[in-house]
Amino acid sequence: MTDALTITRLVPADLPAAAPGLAALLLDAVDDNASVGFTASLTAEQAAAWWASLDSDLHEGRVALWAAHDRDRLIGTVQLRSETSPNGRHRAEIAKLLVHRVARGRGVAHRLLATAEQFAHVSGRTLLMLDTQTGSAAEHLYRRAGWTPLGTVPDYAADPSGTLRPTTFFHKSLAGR
Repeated sequence: MTDALTITRLVPADLPAAAPGLAALLLDAVDDNASVGFTASLTAEQAAAWWASLDSDLHEGRVALWAAHDRDRLIGTVQLRSETSPNGRHRAEIAKLLVHRVARGRGVAHRLLATAEQFAHVSGRTLLMLDTQTGSAAEHLYRRAGWTPLGTVPDYAADPSGTLRPTTFFHKSLAGR
């Protein structure tokens, strides 16, 4: 991992300046055929608009968003999406853990995941959930990071090319940390 890696939490005021870099990360993931909720037809404008749409969720505290930079280049991001229903305020979901292809294999994803987990813990969240494409590098990352698989659903989500892929759901308890 590079010594120049910094991870910062983004606030709504950061979104306009960060949107192009975040959009580039999302486009890179989709171009690499990652099943992250978008198809291959995603444009830079659509990707930037999707990130900008997080503004109210960030304002209301439903989403926490971090960006990883290597010097002045945005190379990764992760979200923590908090449950807001009265009976679910103890849990949250890890979402959109993205690392640019040029930065993979240097521990960036692990650091982003650990940052989101630590924030969840200090925020009183005791249960985390996530899902990822079965057999992906992300699935292996989550297993190495101590996440417990719940099960796999066949044909759960389409990858960017439109092919239905299985998805593995995971959980991690933060109680007693």
